[in-house]
Amino acid sequence: MAVKIGINPLTWTNDDMPALGAETPLEVCLTEGKQAGYSGFELGNKFPREAEVLGPILDKHGLQLVSGWYSGQLMTRTVDEEIAAIQSHLQLLRSLGSSVMVFAEVTGCIHGKRQTPLTCRPVFAEADWQSYADRLTQLADYTLSEGVKIAYHHHMGTVIETEAEIDQLMVLTGKSVGLLLDTGHLTYAGGDPLATAKRHIQRICHVHCKDIRPVILQWAKNTDSSFLNAVLQGVFTVPGDGCIDYPSIFQLLREHDYNGWLVVEAEQDPAIADPLTYAKMGYHYLAEQVSKAGLKLVS
Repeated sequence: MAVKIGINPLTWTNDDMPALGAETPLEVCLTEGKQAGYSGFELGNKFPREAEVLGPILDKHGLQLVSGWYSGQLMTRTVDEEIAAIQSHLQLLRSLGSSVMVFAEVTGCIHGKRQTPLTCRPVFAEADWQSYADRLTQLADYTLSEGVKIAYHHHMGTVIETEAEIDQLMVLTGKSVGLLLDTGHLTYAGGDPLATAKRHIQRICHVHCKDIRPVILQWAKNTDSSFLNAVLQGVFTVPGDGCIDYPSIFQLLREHDYNGWLVVEAEQDPAIADPLTYAKMGYHYLAEQVSKAGLKLVS
């Protein structure tokens, strides 16, 4: 029943919109992340992808590799093709001690297209659900045999976005497919993070902690905004700075002996939301709520 608090480099430099924080070097991200209190980082676009290069960099800062996003394409690839494509990412995570892989299906995704409204996202045909779930389970069986568990990331603008779609995926896949609970994305999609966590607590193996500014979310819904335009308007923020009920979520995690990472991942424009300020804000809030919930925090 121990948790670690990590952060995603999106606070400093954005993967979906590389112009945000483009001038910020990796050294600044890692130095400020450590200064703010974090034990580890997820991967971002400025991270070397060779274990022999990245490992010493993280060691220098006293940081661990938490995990890293993988863009799955199982809707169009066979399991064997995906296994071949995933190798370098899998081996990097395993070599540097990561036990979970952030996996999202990106076939047809539109979250990186600034001019495309979120209502244009892809959706599964009913007839395609089971075959996809079977392939995902086979892939997850394989990565788990290699020591890394898939943490499926429901994400705005992708084929798995809503509470109902998460439920369907969890019902149809095997237990080797873990769930990444992303509080911000689920709230954006109109779901209830606490209710979803209660239903799938045994499958949750990774948690992304971002908060929502409800006024901006309402604007985004009313205007059918693209994902990136909503980000630029400030729809996301760090935990404790929005409307999400984190104390109840952490209480649930404690009751069910969650062991793993809590990762601050709040896409914002770093020119407006100073990265170090918000990184500290997110860490202090999470550390406080973890303590109140009775979770054991380790570094």
